[in-house]
Amino acid sequence: MTPTAQTLAPTPEAPFAPPIITGADPHAATEILFHALLEICRRHEPELEGILKGEADISHLTPALIGRALQLQSIWFRLLSIVEENTAMRRRRHVERTRGRAEVNGTFSKVLAEASAAGVTASDIHDMLSSLRIRPTLTAHPTESKRVTVLEKLRKVYLLLRELELPRYTERERNALMTDLSDQIELIFLTGELQLEKATVVREVSWALHFFDESLFETLPELLYSLEASLAEYYPDADFEMPPFFQFGSWVGGDRDGNPFVTSDVTRTTLKRNARASMRRFRTWLNELGKWLSITERVLPTPVSFRKELKAQLDASGDGEAIAARNPGEHFRQYLTCALRKLDATIERNKEEPVILPGPHYGDADQLINDLRGLEKGLIEAGCRSLAVNQVRPVRRMVELFRFSTVHLDLRENSTRTTKALQEIWASAENAEPEDAPDVDSDAWRAWLTSELSKPRVRPRDLPKLSADSRETLATFGLVGEMRAELDREAVGAFILSMTRSVNDILGVYLLAKEARIYLDGAGVEICQLPIVPLFETIDDLRAAPAIMKDLLSIPLVRRSVRWQGGFQEVMVGYSDSNKDGGYFASNWELYKAQAKLAEVGVQAGVPIAFFHGRGGSVSRGGAPTARAIEALPPGSIRRQYRVTDQGEVVSFKYSNRGTAAYQMELTAASVMEHLLTSTKEQSPARHEFDDAMEALSGASRAVYTQLIHHPGLVDYFQNASPLDELALLNIGSRPARRFGARTLSDLRAIPWVFAWAQNRHVITGWYGIGSGLKNFIEVRGDTGEALLKRMFEKSKPFRLILDEVEKTLRMVDLSIAREYAKLAPDAASRDEIFAMIEAEYALTCEMCLRVSGGGEIAFRYPAFRERLAERLPVINQVSREQVELLRRYRAETDEFKRDEAKSALLLSINCISVGFGATG
Repeated sequence: MTPTAQTLAPTPEAPFAPPIITGADPHAATEILFHALLEICRRHEPELEGILKGEADISHLTPALIGRALQLQSIWFRLLSIVEENTAMRRRRHVERTRGRAEVNGTFSKVLAEASAAGVTASDIHDMLSSLRIRPTLTAHPTESKRVTVLEKLRKVYLLLRELELPRYTERERNALMTDLSDQIELIFLTGELQLEKATVVREVSWALHFFDESLFETLPELLYSLEASLAEYYPDADFEMPPFFQFGSWVGGDRDGNPFVTSDVTRTTLKRNARASMRRFRTWLNELGKWLSITERVLPTPVSFRKELKAQLDASGDGEAIAARNPGEHFRQYLTCALRKLDATIERNKEEPVILPGPHYGDADQLINDLRGLEKGLIEAGCRSLAVNQVRPVRRMVELFRFSTVHLDLRENSTRTTKALQEIWASAENAEPEDAPDVDSDAWRAWLTSELSKPRVRPRDLPKLSADSRETLATFGLVGEMRAELDREAVGAFILSMTRSVNDILGVYLLAKEARIYLDGAGVEICQLPIVPLFETIDDLRAAPAIMKDLLSIPLVRRSVRWQGGFQEVMVGYSDSNKDGGYFASNWELYKAQAKLAEVGVQAGVPIAFFHGRGGSVSRGGAPTARAIEALPPGSIRRQYRVTDQGEVVSFKYSNRGTAAYQMELTAASVMEHLLTSTKEQSPARHEFDDAMEALSGASRAVYTQLIHHPGLVDYFQNASPLDELALLNIGSRPARRFGARTLSDLRAIPWVFAWAQNRHVITGWYGIGSGLKNFIEVRGDTGEALLKRMFEKSKPFRLILDEVEKTLRMVDLSIAREYAKLAPDAASRDEIFAMIEAEYALTCEMCLRVSGGGEIAFRYPAFRERLAERLPVINQVSREQVELLRRYRAETDEFKRDEAKSALLLSINCISVGFGATG
């Protein structure tokens, strides 16, 4: 058990002696970090020592001291998370050392060992790898409250803690490490937790690139070697080609949906910054290779074919004689010097203010990849296969993985904006006014779109009716061809259409792409080069999706384009808005049904449908353990590609440190492979019975959830009884909390919806309605129904995942604290009615979950989770109660200085609670 603050606090009679960190027990590491934080508290805020040790509360303090106390608690939560991350890594290593890699859950070895034992052939594995694409996609949705400067210091703490584990250091060296560790924690305390001003998109781009610089550039190529090693162990007689199947996507700087600060100029700048980030890392690696490959022809004759290739490179460089004279006889170094010069010229060309250097440059990443292949081949022909494989190939693979783009940047916009631009194009073409355009769902509008898509576009046409917003929308599409030609063919990923309601919405985006001239035209047969990805978010949209996609995939232009783009149609499904729309159970079931039906639509159309999962960090927004989330997807729903959003705090949790990043990537890839290899063979004979039960449970739970959110007083209750409006003051994202600036529940984004319900400890987004759904099912079907639910709990992966995550969420709820928040709502009658509904449903959900699972207490199956949460809850509960008072004080205060003091403490309380729970929205 992780020790508490009280048990860690040293007494005056017992001075602190740093323990030795051994094994997988977190106690020693926790003790070291707590002592360091306590000493910092004593130096800077001695009056807060009792609060940090759990011996006092913060209610008697001034707002300024409350803020400092909350910051200390937040830092302690972050340090605890570092210990837990490091402990998990140590435990995995211990299992691998003592029992073998195949015993570590979530590894390639485990999946391939089971596949080999089950008779999966090398040919099956080869077929899977040849078409596999896995792409986590980083988004800057406002759920990350840590500043980059704090992330950097936390990483240093993690690294120092790892160093202290090593037995090689003397006492003097350990003391120096302890001093450095204490300094980093002190810097975190003195830096401050809050963003001082509203985040900009440029800062969000820096935040995203931080994870590549710190871990991903180094660890992603290792993923391929891990898979290669496992394949060699379980399929030793087979030879596998290792494609760059795992790459990263990003929305940072390309997501325009509701964010007026993402302009075409910002996107252009983002693409160039992304490109320079990878190019500069490639330069570092090429430079290192040049230092190591000091092979002289006097010892090892250079193969004739490589000499010819080197001569061509030297001749093309324009400075061949000087390059050869600098390293005479060292042909591999000369070759690398030519590559470095071309790369330098490419970097200079792609600066904000381009510089054209003399000599050749790389037109795209494929040219650098070919040069590195030539170097590999030359070394192999010279008899240096080990050097080629172990020194050059990792660099070549890095270029294959990150190219001249680091990530595939998606563009995203909502259908309201694209439709507005199309209506203005119609008005320009018809010499009319935009408001006179046919209804977007009408046959006339479909006919106009089809007609326009059949006409060639060889040059820009005059569109006098276009507004500034619509010209900006078209300019964003125009970037695609420009940046792909200038930077890399994979710099831009896809166009994501939010709020997709119809086929006409999607065809409209095809037309905008045509206006921007990003089509290929082969003998009059046109192809759109940019993948268009519809995003279905609400429950109504998810239900309409199969019919929409069936219609879309019947259109020749779409089929041609999809075939050229890679052979599959991507569809994005949203977990957040469907949850806000129908509650947790209905959202999960509707998502499951939609994917199963869409996969079948793809089979019938002969066009595989691949899914892009729009998950957030919290349970309410699709967050779930990676392996179990993939395992619970419909059988056969992963076709060639698996994409998922990694948002905010999820990104820092997964990718801040290299060991964790390597494990998280392998876990994702291995889980996808396992699903591909096994899911179609696991069709349960009870599937139809289970599906029927899920449908009934979904309908009953949604009815109760809808009754709550449609209560006439809910919006006012939610706004007053939570820090909803105050969340915007945190400055943790560049995007507004509402899409179009309205103040309705339907327009409120899912992130603040979930974030605020978690802050006020109701957390209805992760459980409300499920108790009633289960109760209704048992009442209608009796003992047979209850037996069915218990069987589903054991056999149905999606049902089990839902109930497991519901129980975890219920542990976060505290109705005694929630009642204090409720008192902030001025309408007593309305708030009492709403709170009574929540209170009754909470009790029922706890009762029914235990009845189905057979447990003695909520989340009894997850002792580590309960222990982790129990350690944090005393502080979180204290902060929650103080937040209620801070909200009351901030909202009532008229003195500007006192209001500002209260605001600072209030924001730190929001930050502290979200850090304690490990998720925001």
